[in-house]
Amino acid sequence: MDDEDVANRKVSFRKCLEHLSGAGKAIGVLTSGGDAQGMNAAVRAVVRMGIYVGAKVYFIYEGYQGMVDGGRNIVEASWESVSSILQVGGTIIGSARCKAFRTREGRLRAAHNLVQRGITNLCVIGGDGSLTGANIFRKEWSGLLEELAQNGEIDKEQVQKHSYLNVVGMVGSIDNDFCGTDMTIGTDSALHRIIEVVDAIMTTAQSHQRTFVLEVMGRHCGYLALVSALACGADWVFLPESPPEEGWQENMCIKLSENRARKKRLNIIIVAEGAIDTQNKPITSEQIKELVVKQLGYDTRVTILGHVQRGGTPSAFDRILASRMGVEAVVALLQATPETPACVVSLSGNQAVRLPLVECVQMTQDVQRAMDERRFKDAVRLRGRSFESNLNTYKRLAIKLPDDQIVKSNCNVAIINVGAPAAGMNAAVRSAVRVGIADGHKMLAIYDGFEGFAKGQIKEIGWGDVGGWTGQGGSILGTKRTLPGKSLEDIAAQMRKHSINALLIVGGFEAYLGLLELSAARDKYEELCVPMVMVPATVSNNVPGSDFSIGADTALNTITDTCDRIKQSASGTKRRVFIIETMGGYCGYLANMGGLAAGADAAYIFEEPFDIRDLQFQGEDRVPLHTWPTPSNTPPGWDRCQNRCPPPHADASSAPGATADISVPFGILRLTCAFSKSAKSNVEHLTEKMKTTIQRGLVLRNESCNENYTTDFIYQLYSEEGKGVFDCRKNVLGHMQQGGAPSPFDRNFGTKISARAMQWISTKLKEAPGKGKRFMSDDSICVLGISKRNLLFQPVAQLRQETDFEHRIPKEQWWLKLRPLMKILAKYKVSYEVSDSDQLEPMHHRGHEEPAAI
Repeated sequence: MDDEDVANRKVSFRKCLEHLSGAGKAIGVLTSGGDAQGMNAAVRAVVRMGIYVGAKVYFIYEGYQGMVDGGRNIVEASWESVSSILQVGGTIIGSARCKAFRTREGRLRAAHNLVQRGITNLCVIGGDGSLTGANIFRKEWSGLLEELAQNGEIDKEQVQKHSYLNVVGMVGSIDNDFCGTDMTIGTDSALHRIIEVVDAIMTTAQSHQRTFVLEVMGRHCGYLALVSALACGADWVFLPESPPEEGWQENMCIKLSENRARKKRLNIIIVAEGAIDTQNKPITSEQIKELVVKQLGYDTRVTILGHVQRGGTPSAFDRILASRMGVEAVVALLQATPETPACVVSLSGNQAVRLPLVECVQMTQDVQRAMDERRFKDAVRLRGRSFESNLNTYKRLAIKLPDDQIVKSNCNVAIINVGAPAAGMNAAVRSAVRVGIADGHKMLAIYDGFEGFAKGQIKEIGWGDVGGWTGQGGSILGTKRTLPGKSLEDIAAQMRKHSINALLIVGGFEAYLGLLELSAARDKYEELCVPMVMVPATVSNNVPGSDFSIGADTALNTITDTCDRIKQSASGTKRRVFIIETMGGYCGYLANMGGLAAGADAAYIFEEPFDIRDLQFQGEDRVPLHTWPTPSNTPPGWDRCQNRCPPPHADASSAPGATADISVPFGILRLTCAFSKSAKSNVEHLTEKMKTTIQRGLVLRNESCNENYTTDFIYQLYSEEGKGVFDCRKNVLGHMQQGGAPSPFDRNFGTKISARAMQWISTKLKEAPGKGKRFMSDDSICVLGISKRNLLFQPVAQLRQETDFEHRIPKEQWWLKLRPLMKILAKYKVSYEVSDSDQLEPMHHRGHEEPAAI
């Protein structure tokens, strides 16, 4: 790092802290409209981030009704007031519909109540109606204040001091009906409730050979119905955006009877509550039941899930999403100016972005208008590329054309699982097999990884063979960690014997290493010169080329659920700290994100090295500057920087490597060496915590974060240091993180990414002029993964440069940017870097790459 870089980083850091200063500002947070799991996590993040930057934060109880009524409905929040709400569904500050706020008189009363408390920053968590109301309020704000001044309710000084209102929205809705964001807060949790019910129903339906009609929520949006149908392999789905064609009654009955003829013992039909036909007439669950009974005589039952979908604990995804959005909302409010339009904090791929609220609401209303006018193709398009992609994938996987209508490619495509099992692998295999068959290929299943490949454990797999696989955990094909290196000759022989024209590998880091070995052997074995693509599937989420892996979300939910139970136990016994060990190898994804989702006090990971001093002194986040202490503040014995930086220049105040004192609300953040002795110890942090009403602690440790500081060592250290203040317990979660039924996210992710991989293979095979073409180019052997906002095929030859092979992790990992988030929300004083996108993005921005939304 040269002198100019150091100077620029310092300026950038100062700017970042200035933008985050909330001294003298007040933020109001409210939840409005229908409740959704994860709202409490968003409220918690807003309150704690607001307090962290020095602002006052107020709860506005009962939504806009509380804002209009004022009084005890608007109360200042404290750090402890949002403790133990992360895992609670619904919203602790209440939500209500408010007719009064729709009138100017009601908004005038609301403005008066806010001004009396100095609140000029509003964070609204709700749906499009709630956010539209907030924007109207913002536009009228100056006029409302002038009217209040004319009425003598406030003075001119207050009008001038509170001259403008900043509004930032977060979309909290289980329906996922808001345009502009890939996922709304609560949607993933609602899918969890739906899939739990579907999995339970499928067992009883299979026993009695029944047909079940399940009605799910979503109002006029079919997202929940579509994704749950994709995730459980439903026979038929009814959506408001894509009504069935004329004559659907006969087509559906034919489809159900064909599935029964394939020895399928049950049928699942999913209906969105707003389902309609092409004439905009409602299609009800009872109608469908009567049709099936009358036409087919099947024993049919209707289950309406109702408000079960809104209830229960939020999923890990929703907690992390809400926490990220809450922190980003506070940053957006503090960066806002009088000219800044109201914005919505949204999710695009795995990136937090800000979009213009008005444009998002307008597009959301355009969808409903398109449906009312029976422009259903436009409605699907307006829902977004993710919705459209989900719909197309479902149609390809659910409906098999007759064999005589499928154009044969005369190509054999093999699929193999490699590495440790991960929930969602089977969904990926099912998807690949069915898309491959639909494309005219002969699909071959390879059993027991590369070991089975070498031994010839290969057989054809058909459409019906993968029925019901989406909800099953583990790997039905069998998977092993064995690499192909020692069996390349045997594998080449098997490829020649079975005339394999392409290979799809589903697996983790071993699959990635295996792909590299196969790539290197192409010069020697021409049989390996075929298109090869890898779909990442591992709980560790450590595959280069992808921000997410199949199975990681399921493991994360297992960790989060376990931590919830452990925290409940600790709350009951009081003054107890739990040390939890997670899997992941050297990758700290599960520990870090599990800590964020469970509200942990600390998470030790390999990517952020630590030593005994850090165990005792880990309050301040490590600033990524190589800096020296100035002579006036150099601690005894610190004669040189621990990062081995060069000595400082004579003029320490301006030289590269000098320290800088920056005033922030919580005190002074000193940009000194990473090993600053002023940092607060974790033990001290927990000791202080035990003096509050939150008398429990949770610390996560990645299994390979340090070879010497083991779980036992940390447990013993905490036990000794906390003696007399708190006691300790430890828990190693182990292989339970690899088991269980896959989460809705992993089922959907596995299904979509594998279908896309199969499409890539089909495209490559069509490029070949004949069956004998040899594929030697780098772009014919790839890893398919999510990178930021896009779905990308990346050649393994390129990814080699981005890989830390010794520790089996990518050299750069996106989730490390979220490290400070967990520490801030746990009340550590750390540096926080503002998101890359601190400007509003245009609503219609589209890149050249494919969208990564799930």
